[in-house]
Amino acid sequence: MDKVGRYEFMAEPFHCDFSGRLFMGHLGNHMLNAADFHSTDRGFGMKRLMTIHRSWVLSRLAIEMNEMPQQYTKFNVETWVESAMRYFTSRNFAVVGASPDPSQGGGMVYGYGRSIWAMIDTETRQPTDILSIDDGAINHWIEKEKECPIDKGGRVKMSDSAGLVRTIDTFYNDVDINGHINSVKYIEHVLDLWPLEWYKEHSIKRFEIAYVAEAHAGDRLSLYREQTAAGEYCTRIVRTDGTECCRSKVSFR
Repeated sequence: MDKVGRYEFMAEPFHCDFSGRLFMGHLGNHMLNAADFHSTDRGFGMKRLMTIHRSWVLSRLAIEMNEMPQQYTKFNVETWVESAMRYFTSRNFAVVGASPDPSQGGGMVYGYGRSIWAMIDTETRQPTDILSIDDGAINHWIEKEKECPIDKGGRVKMSDSAGLVRTIDTFYNDVDINGHINSVKYIEHVLDLWPLEWYKEHSIKRFEIAYVAEAHAGDRLSLYREQTAAGEYCTRIVRTDGTECCRSKVSFR
């Protein structure tokens, strides 16, 4: 089995926005699914981990796109583990055309992603040693030669003057298999801070998010936004008790 996994998806029409291109949130879902397929096939996925009260949780995600796949277009998400440490592992993604036909996106590189994952004990909710699973079996799957030519996600710096834009409630559909608010839901909530008219004039060049603390169904989430450069905005999401859940940075073209 190769160290790099390659999984085919399609930009289904109801997963696309008004322009007929895939939503960033759905692309994020495809990347997370590819990560799960890859790790499950190689023995360190969620299916295996749940039997020993462990789970993967996403810590950071950065996605940089040249363009988004159009509706009905088939594309591949390639994914591989770049490195593994005791408490964190880095995983990369490439989004490439699936068809040999150039008119169907064949040979196209849509963009790339970088992610950092932690492993937690599902009973204590605390980080646990990744390398203790099957004597560090994840090390057999590290691929250092394949290029991922985008910057790693950095620390999202914001001032205290960031303005409150919106406060939202959380419900059943926000919660994932780990029992907390789904990682992609945060992405969707952030991107909803801009109106439809904005997206008629702008497209997302890069999105990065760093997760800090969990939120759960019933928590109210307050979203703060600050412009930090031309076409660049930073946000933070704070839960009911004042704890910051995540920060993100969005760059538009």
